[in-house]
Amino acid sequence: MLQVKNDGGDFQVEVLALSEMRGPAAVAQTLYRETEASKALRIKAVEERKAMLPGEWPDGKPSKRDRRKISRFHGSGY
Repeated sequence: MLQVKNDGGDFQVEVLALSEMRGPAAVAQTLYRETEASKALRIKAVEERKAMLPGEWPDGKPSKRDRRKISRFHGSGY
């Protein structure tokens, strides 16, 4: 078992095998398995972060027109 901490959260993985040399991510992902408890906690943390985001745009990111309005509001330095 291995505990990994990074900006994305804490992960607990079970190491299934080791590789003699570095390879692509797709191959590396076959060498470990994240625990079910870790997956559940990670998903919960993502949902909590999304709930804390301030005023999101209703349809995703602002349109070009909306960005121009924002720039005008903040001034030319923004």
